[in-house]
Amino acid sequence: MSEQRTIGRLRARVDQLTHEILKFGAVGGAGVLVNLGVFNLVSHFTELPTVRASIVATIVAIAFNYVGFRYFTYRDRDKQGRTKELTLFLLFSAVGLIIENGVLYTATYGFGWDSQLQNNVFKFVGIGIATLFRFWSYRTWVFRALPAREAVETAESFLSEASDQPTARK
Repeated sequence: MSEQRTIGRLRARVDQLTHEILKFGAVGGAGVLVNLGVFNLVSHFTELPTVRASIVATIVAIAFNYVGFRYFTYRDRDKQGRTKELTLFLLFSAVGLIIENGVLYTATYGFGWDSQLQNNVFKFVGIGIATLFRFWSYRTWVFRALPAREAVETAESFLSEASDQPTARK
């Protein structure tokens, strides 16, 4: 019976992580569209160099994503300490911005790949690499799980195990 409970707990954790990844992906996917859309608009309608236009687009997407993550993906997470949360979000987003735009910078200025198609391809590749970092850092440091939830799950597990034990008859 203990092995079944362990498997059940593992399955619940995998299901929870899968649900979180899907929600993160939905917000992130919309953020990618915002990022690429703003990038192409800024590139087309201004004289900004490629990487600067990309940085502007990334900043707009960061603001969009924060709202999506806070109020959709991680709405059930700890909401205390919003200043700390926002500070960490911006810090890790800045690292993601450097990763994302570092890929574009390397392609554009290191290899001379500067056509509109190449810019979009390398912007997208940079977004993909930065997304892996962002997912890990946001869920680990920014939108932390509520400690109470873990305590409730542990208590429920303990009570479940206790109720499954056969009672001794007197």
